[in-house]
Amino acid sequence: MNRIEIDEPAPAEASQVVVRHRLGTRIWHWVNAVTVFVMLMSGLMISNAHPRLYWGNYGANFDHAWLQLPRFPGWLTIPSYYSLSGARRWHLAFAWLFAAGLVIFLLVSLWNRHVQRDLAPTRDELRPRHIWHDIKEHARLSFPTGEAAARYNTLQKLSYGAVIFVLLPLLVLTGLAMAPAMSAAWPWLVEAFGGRQSARSIHFLCAAGVGLFIIIHLIMVALAGPVNEIGSMVTGRFRLRTEAGQQ
Repeated sequence: MNRIEIDEPAPAEASQVVVRHRLGTRIWHWVNAVTVFVMLMSGLMISNAHPRLYWGNYGANFDHAWLQLPRFPGWLTIPSYYSLSGARRWHLAFAWLFAAGLVIFLLVSLWNRHVQRDLAPTRDELRPRHIWHDIKEHARLSFPTGEAAARYNTLQKLSYGAVIFVLLPLLVLTGLAMAPAMSAAWPWLVEAFGGRQSARSIHFLCAAGVGLFIIIHLIMVALAGPVNEIGSMVTGRFRLRTEAGQQ
């Protein structure tokens, strides 16, 4: 979401359609959606190979694990049958697309001021009273109307910011830290996370955070009006909601 532009010339109904998402944002959204799902599902298969998480540099069957993960069913994994090598190929192939897409999106979003204009919360939006008001409105499923519906609200800005600027970069960096070659090439990166096994644990926690965000995001899209919400991410155009509901 970058700007609000009322379509002109404007019949009464058409005047309620605004530009919500630029082309670059829409492309990254859909490419990243596919990439993240492939990486999450292949990551679950990798987890099935050794479903235990450790802290430090070392971890094996007889070491103390801080978390024992369940075995994930085949319908949640890529591939659907047990194959550690296959899952790693899927994971690493899409990891480059994931990392490159994130870097390009961040650079373009800083250049066109999408980050500063649309994602950065204002000082007033960060006030506890304002945040609590947004939480209550979401709990009541009371969605913004009018031009406010075309802008990100405070909770959206905070959640998108946490995912884009914290969880996704951490996934890339911890993924690099887990690579055996990085121990020799960039030992400082491995040490920054406290060892390869610590990086693996942080990687899993960040992936779980992204998975939780996706679930909540899809629920909110369904509740807010999936045709309008998904349509705006395809065409860029969004029909403003009225007090009586969604147009």
